[in-house]
Order: sequence, then structure tokens, then C-alpha cells
Amino acid sequence: MWWTISPPGWIATILTIIDFGIRIVALGVVPGNRRPTTAMAWLLAIFFLPIPGIIIFALFGNNRLNESRVRRQAAINRAVRENTRELEAEGSSYAGPEWVLSAAELNRRLGSLPTLDGNRVTLQRDYRQSIKDMTEAVRAADKHVHVEFYIMSYDDETREFFTALAEAAARGVTVRLLFDHIATLRIHGYRQLLRQLKASEIQWHRMLPIQPSRGNWRRPDLRNHRKLMVVDGRIGFTGSQNLIEPGYRKRANHRIGRRWVELMARLEGPVVDELNVVFATDWNAETDENLERELSLYEWESEPGGVTCQVVPSGPGFTTENNLRLFTSLIYSASERISITSPYFVPDDSLLYAITTAAQRGVQVELFVSEKGDQFLVDHAQRSYYEVLLEAGIRIYQYPKPLVLHAKHFTVDDEVAVLGSSNMDMRSFSLNLEVSLMMFGGGIVEQMRRVEDTYRNLSKELHLEDWRNRPLPERYVDNVARLTATLQ
Repeated sequence: MWWTISPPGWIATILTIIDFGIRIVALGVVPGNRRPTTAMAWLLAIFFLPIPGIIIFALFGNNRLNESRVRRQAAINRAVRENTRELEAEGSSYAGPEWVLSAAELNRRLGSLPTLDGNRVTLQRDYRQSIKDMTEAVRAADKHVHVEFYIMSYDDETREFFTALAEAAARGVTVRLLFDHIATLRIHGYRQLLRQLKASEIQWHRMLPIQPSRGNWRRPDLRNHRKLMVVDGRIGFTGSQNLIEPGYRKRANHRIGRRWVELMARLEGPVVDELNVVFATDWNAETDENLERELSLYEWESEPGGVTCQVVPSGPGFTTENNLRLFTSLIYSASERISITSPYFVPDDSLLYAITTAAQRGVQVELFVSEKGDQFLVDHAQRSYYEVLLEAGIRIYQYPKPLVLHAKHFTVDDEVAVLGSSNMDMRSFSLNLEVSLMMFGGGIVEQMRRVEDTYRNLSKELHLEDWRNRPLPERYVDNVARLTATLQ
């Protein structure tokens, strides 16, 4: 029969040469400037499926933004350092351990932004109230409103917020808005959002747009994952929450009662300017417009006894994985207690060693995760790490399903709290543009501890013996998912 006829010998020879050629070339190309685990995962994919594997590698193997954006980020970093030299010379009044100041110096060198005293920080756990707080801040704006979120949606929960933005723009307030193109495009009602924006005087742009016909092309999963808002340079918001109703406009989520649990921070004080710098950087990257004249350059009076803060931007625009270096540095410095909340905990080797080593040297380490995550592969990849974590003495608490614990923060001893958009996974370290806020002093750790206590009271602790006895098919899926997580 025709389907049993072998191809001519010369075709088979050519295909064999191509097959081996791809594998040999991959051995010398794939490992370049990649973690060994990541390189090995790519090589396995290419060796099993050479032609599809090399095509996927060509699309997703490069985690760098274009050179012009990297150069622009470097230029902004130099300008920020130059404009804040006097502030750096004054130093911080924080009188805590040296390792905290060392972490702050690390952040300064990598992300360019200094530590700033005298900030007021209010944590907000209530999802809907957080949107209301941002709406009220917009209604009081008289100069500018800068909004930047990974996901946006015009829905029943956010309608008043977008109405407030449109009204502010109509009365002469400069309203600038950024959203991630692909993340927001995937949300039901995207066209409705665009209609609302186009009908207003809001200045808006997509972040990292994928528009090949307009020359906008890059690795599709390089995304801007930041969440922040600045009003008049006076009030700032940042954290884990997107601008969308808590069920993410999915019928399946509403049918089973799944909604996202978040943590946001409302900020007042000089650190608001640092958030504004991050926004201005992203706005400049998408529009070429320079907003330097709108930055107040830290002309604030510090609040006595306030929180010392430092904004830490990270992502492909930097070459140093700022968030990963900060996280591992703080974890290695801990001497008493570490509490971590991460919806997607898929660490690289350096972070895994830092956390397990901390537990093995007697530090009390706890990890809060969702009982059931919202992303199949990531959830199973995360589960593949539970056994080694439990063996090291780390206590794992599972936030009850169908809720999704999407908050992203951690505390170290009684000294430091970190909150932001960054997960503890390889995507947040290498592929996503993120923003984190390091905070110390002023009672901020006590505020965060109350949030962590709430999680613990609601969660179920996972025990090693129970986890080891889970079904073998689950173990298999976990391990396969773990392999896919390193394909970056």
C-alpha cells in the first residue's frame, strides 16, 4: 500500500543529516548564557523532536528585549543615579541590622533607586475595597494619574474606576494608562475596554505589543507583569492585584466560587516618586515620551517614624535578575523566621538552596500556597518541589480551594517585608517585567504578620508523610510539569 512505501534513499539521507545537524548545533548554542537546568530542558526537547524543538526554541528561547529598550533602560538608570546622589549622601536613618542595609545597597546598584525614609504604608487585603481606594484617589487628582497594570478589564467591579479616570481626563488631569497587550487581550471583554478608552481623553498604550504587521515582534511570552498607580506624585498603589473583577470574567470560576485573594499597598511619601520613575520608564519605552519634568525628584518631607522603602524594578530590561538576587540575599541573611506567600512557587536552584538551607540551619520557614492553583502546568510544577521543602523542615500551608491565593510577599525576621508583582518562579525572574517594594521599620513587618496570621488560620498544613503517599500518576504529572517550567 502507498502508506508503507519508504521515501527515496536520498530524501532519508538528507533528513538524517538535518536531524543530526540540528542536535549538534543545539549542543553548542543552547547552553550559552542559560542556567544548566534550562539548557538541559531545551536540549531534551530538541533531541526528542529536533525540527519542532528548534522552531519552538527560535520563538521562545531568547529572553532578551530588543537592544534599543535595554539601552534606554541603562540610560534611565544612569539618570536616576545622578539625580539622587545628594539623597544617597544623606543616607537613611534606619538603625537596624547591617544585612538589611547591605540588601538596600544591592538594590541601589542593580536597580538604581535609593532607600527613602518616612513613608506611610497601608496594606489592603479587601479586593473590592482596593479598587474603591484607587477610584477615590483618582477622583481627588488635580495634576496627573499614571496607571500601569498587567491585566485590565472594564466590568462591574472596575466600571467606576474607569469612569473616574475618564472624568479626571475630561477636567484637565493628565491621565496615562498602560496595560500588557497579550495578558489583557486574553480577557473576555477586551474590545469593550478599548471602546471605553477610545471614547475618553485618556492617553493609553499597550505594553510590549505583539503586532508583526507594525514591526512589533519579540518572544511572545516576554510580558510586563507590573501593577502600580501614581496620583499627583502624592499617592501610590502597588502589589499583586490586577484591574479586573475577582473571578477574572470566567464563567467556570464563578460557577465554582473561585476568586483571587490579593494584597495591595497604599503609599504616601517619597517612595511614590520611585513608583513614578518605574511608570515613566515603561511609558518612555512604549511612546518615546520623556516624563522627567513630571517627577518631583524626591522633594518630600519625611514622616517621623515612617516606613523606609525602596522600589526594586526587574525584568528582561536588566541583565542582573534584580528580584532573584534580592530574594536570595534576604533569605540567606535570616536568623529567626521567614514567611513566604507565592501563588507560583517554582524556584531556580539558587533560591531553592537558599530556602532549604535557611530551614536546615534552624530558621523557621513557612510557605503559603493555594490548595489548587489556577494554572495547570505551573501548579503541578510547584507541587514537584513540596517533598524536598518538607524534608528540609519548611512548613507548607495550603489556602483553601476554590480561592486562589494570588498575593506575592514575604517577611524576614522582624526586619524586612517585600511586596509586589513578582512571583517566586523562573518566569518572574527572567521573562516578566516586575516591580517589588522592600520595606523596613515603621511597624511594617507587624502589619504583614497580621496578614500572614490570617492565611495560617484559614489554611490546611501539608505533612510530609501524606504528601509522599499521593498517587503515582500525580507524581508523574508533577515531574513532567517541572521540566516544562525550565524551558525559558
